Amino acid sequence: MKLCIKGAIEAPKKEFENSTLKRYQSVALIIGVTGIIGNSLVEILPLEDTPGGPWKVYGVARRPQPIWQAGHPIEYVQCDVSNEEETLEKLSTFRDITHIFYVAWASKATEAENCEINGSMLRNVLKAVIPNAENLQHISLVTGIKQYCGPFESFGKIQPHECPWHEDLPRLDAVNFYHTLEDILFAETTKRERLTWSIHRPGVIFGFSPSSLINVVCTLCVYATICKHQGLPLIFPGNRATWEGYWFVSDADLIAEQQIWAAVDPNAKNEAFNCCNGDVFKWKHLWKVLAEQFKIENYGFEEDDKRLSLGQMMENMGPVWDQIVEEKHLLATEIEKVGAWWLAEITFIGADFFASTNKSKEHGFFGFRNTEKSFIHWIHKMKSHGIVPSYDD
Repeated sequence: MKLCIKGAIEAPKKEFENSTLKRYQSVALIIGVTGIIGNSLVEILPLEDTPGGPWKVYGVARRPQPIWQAGHPIEYVQCDVSNEEETLEKLSTFRDITHIFYVAWASKATEAENCEINGSMLRNVLKAVIPNAENLQHISLVTGIKQYCGPFESFGKIQPHECPWHEDLPRLDAVNFYHTLEDILFAETTKRERLTWSIHRPGVIFGFSPSSLINVVCTLCVYATICKHQGLPLIFPGNRATWEGYWFVSDADLIAEQQIWAAVDPNAKNEAFNCCNGDVFKWKHLWKVLAEQFKIENYGFEEDDKRLSLGQMMENMGPVWDQIVEEKHLLATEIEKVGAWWLAEITFIGADFFASTNKSKEHGFFGFRNTEKSFIHWIHKMKSHGIVPSYDD
């Protein structure tokens, strides 16, 4: 996997070489550093060949630094950015920040509540940093394709935009916290001359973070592990349209690479970009890959009238997961944290969703991923960190 940017600039993943004498060209503040995109940013930014570098990195998250991220060369800051006073106290002191990468997200019961909490979080961060970081140049915001199909609560209630989705489509007439975040970003960046922004809109994300609310790969790995342990068939938790239809996803490393490109390339300033792997796939083909990765021979699709929801299938599986963790010597996790059953249920109810990446290419970003290889890569990373067991031996 390589960072593909206009001018054939590449940043191969290689071991970070620490140097106390290094003079940093850029200083990143990652809000949501333990999340699925934040984890990719924190791995890529410190690399020697990353554009805009050498980078110094501050990583902010609400929880203590997780064990699986402890080795990264960053300054970790535990801070609840929904708390205005705490955010101001902790983040206003970092006066050397040049770039903000905002990849945090809080989930509430309604979209109106999502607008309130997520808007407050972004506003608190910008109010703490913009007046105090004199060299702040760029703010990167990640939202997503719900820009084009509406928030979860509106699925089936409003008409989404017709595919392929492109960045110039108007906002849908529905409450959406993405709109709230964009409006705050636009308003706050106008307060500082030459302060630029970029917005990045991925689809379903393939990446690594056991604490992420939106990690579908982790969720599927936990599901497959339980099926393997109990000798159950690996049944696809979606409808036939999803099983047979064409899909696109976004690799977390690719999203991070696009953000970094937009942060340093003048051609990308003050623009919104879709971000997806650039290919299409069918879940029935990836399901075979998932079964092979966990050595499950009995797998496939059941018609809707016979199939339970994934939440129903995994109900009361907490003790089973605890047993697997103990027997396989895995990292101690709670099934509710690593298995987002609701996410899979929402994800696997549609098909033939496409977003155009032409705008990103026209502005100079040519990154892409092979989705099957991406899927396998993140499954292997889940195994290597002891989140799920490896059955390769």
